Amino acid sequence: MSFQGSIQELPVPDIIQLVSVSGKTGMFMLVRSGERGYIYLRNGRIVHAELGNLRGEEAVYALAIWSTGDFQFSPGKEIETVTIEKTNTSLLMEAARRLDEWKVLARKIPGVEYVPVFKTRDMGEPITLSPPEWNLVTHIDGRRTVEELARAMSSNSFDTAKILYGLVTADLVEMRNREAVARFAAAVAPAGGESRFSASPPPVRTGFGATSASHSVASVASVITAPAVLGDEKKILMILCTRVKQEAETAIGESNLPGIDRPYKQALAEIDRGRGVEAVRDLIRHTEKAISSIRGPAIMKAFQDKMSLVMQPKV
Repeated sequence: MSFQGSIQELPVPDIIQLVSVSGKTGMFMLVRSGERGYIYLRNGRIVHAELGNLRGEEAVYALAIWSTGDFQFSPGKEIETVTIEKTNTSLLMEAARRLDEWKVLARKIPGVEYVPVFKTRDMGEPITLSPPEWNLVTHIDGRRTVEELARAMSSNSFDTAKILYGLVTADLVEMRNREAVARFAAAVAPAGGESRFSASPPPVRTGFGATSASHSVASVASVITAPAVLGDEKKILMILCTRVKQEAETAIGESNLPGIDRPYKQALAEIDRGRGVEAVRDLIRHTEKAISSIRGPAIMKAFQDKMSLVMQPKV
C-alpha cells in the first residue's frame, strides 16, 4: 500500500523515519512545483537519493529542507545504485539539524529558488569579505537563483544559503523572487526589446571555497565585461578595488599606507563618476609600484601574478 501526503503537514525527515522503522523496501517521490526528488529504501535502510544534479547524502539533505510539496511512498520499488553508506540515524539526525538551521536561514533566504541581487549602498566604505563570501559575490549576477549559484560553484544550496545569510544581514545583498527579477529585466530592456540581462550567465571559473585572488579576479572580470544590470557593474568594480587593496596590504604586511590608500580612493572616485574596469587596472598598476617601493620587486611580482588576469586587455 502506498503512503502519501503533504510535506507541510509532516517534515521530510519525519516522513522517512516513519517508513524506515518498518523495514520496508520502496521509493519516496517528493514533488514541489516542477521539481521531483527520490529517496530509495532497502529493508528500511536509505541507500540512494536523487534531486536534480544531486545524488546521495546531499540529495537527502536538500530534500529535508523542503517546506512545501507532496510525497508518495511506493513499496517494492528497488534500485541497484547505492550512494549512501551512512546509517539512517546519522543521516536523519543531520537532515533534522539542517532543517532546524534552515528555519533560521529562511528569515533572510525565503527559498533556494530566490535570486540574490546587490543592494544600493555607499560603496566607498571598505568591505571585508571572507574567502567563501568573496567567491559567492563574484558569481552573483542578478539572474541566478541560490540553487543555480550553488551548482556554478560545485557546492550545495544549504551551504550557499548560509554564506548568503551573512551578505543579506550585512545589507550587501537582497533576495528577490523570479517573478520580480523577470519584471525588472523587462523594465530595463532597451527600445529594441532585448533585455540587458544576457541570455546565459557570464562565464566563471572559480570553484567553491577558492581563496586564490587571481581566480576571484578572473571571475569578476568576466562579470564586468558582460552586460551589467544598471548600477551592479559599479558595485562589483568597487568591491574589486577593495579586494585589490586588501591583497596589497596582505603582501606588504601593513595597512593604512598612503601609497596604497591614495590610488584606492582615487579609483573609487573615478568608478563613482562612471569610469569602468580601466580604473581597476590603473589601481593595480599604481599599487604594484607602491609595493615594489616598499617591499621590493619579489613581493611586487607575487602580487602582480595574482592580479595578472585583470590586466589582460578586453577582447
